[in-house]
Amino acid sequence: MNTVDLFCGVGGLSLGFQKAGFKIKASYDSWDKAINIYSLNFKHPAHVLDLSNETAASDLIKEFTPDIIIGGPPCQDFSHAGKRSEGGRADLTSSYAKIISKILPEWFVMENVDRAQNSDAYKNARKIFKKAGYGLSENVLNASLCGVPQKRKRFFCVGKLNAQDGFLDEILLSGLSKAPMTLRDYFGDELGLEHYYRHPRNYSRRGIFSIDEPAPTVRGVNRPVPPNYLKHDGDPVEPIGIRPLTTVERSRIQTFPKNFQWTGSKTDLEQMIGNAVPVELGKYVATSIKKYLKKTEKKDE
Repeated sequence: MNTVDLFCGVGGLSLGFQKAGFKIKASYDSWDKAINIYSLNFKHPAHVLDLSNETAASDLIKEFTPDIIIGGPPCQDFSHAGKRSEGGRADLTSSYAKIISKILPEWFVMENVDRAQNSDAYKNARKIFKKAGYGLSENVLNASLCGVPQKRKRFFCVGKLNAQDGFLDEILLSGLSKAPMTLRDYFGDELGLEHYYRHPRNYSRRGIFSIDEPAPTVRGVNRPVPPNYLKHDGDPVEPIGIRPLTTVERSRIQTFPKNFQWTGSKTDLEQMIGNAVPVELGKYVATSIKKYLKKTEKKDE
């Protein structure tokens, strides 16, 4: 299936779909620094493009005759880390939907934070998808049940032209792992530590985590242990000798491969990694689509 990735960032969703056998034809994002990293790691073209200009973007994307368009419009305006108010960035969810409605690929996949499902921006996008003739499968997936060692809940809307709503639900949900994946499950002893620090949003929360549990959600910031940090009731150990994970270790928790190339400032890299779709989560959704296609092909036969 010819695939185009919008709001591609550094390519977590692209890589997941590519690993599942989809052919990525082109990718687009407005952040030039993310596109620089994307271009280091993929052979297909990646372009800097303002996707809020839906008509111009659609004209460019149409040239690739995509069977499926994938993407995660920026979510800061209704993310848990943000102020939880909708604004300009949330409008890009509508831009994504309008591009889909102009090009009408057979399939699309839209990814966002779990709370986006209840946002006004998504409700508006949903109307656009339905008017364009798409059946929608709408699910919140926990990445730790999809091959990712991280408690990261993400909302996926998968659309297919002329399908019934919920058409992919059974396949998406039946393939989930019975138990969440821990860091030890994924890395073994590769990290060389038993505990690590992840800066809490406030000091009523713990900051120290064990590799025998899934990591908390990888965010766009990565702070050192404050010199005055005291053991929280939920911390499994004292903060002596405990360090935060490195930038590359955090990318690996997002299931980017060891050989993925990173370049740029630490601040930019942390944000790009925090914004990314975990590679294995993308692959899980892509594989579910392939299972659906095989199932429907057998029915047709």
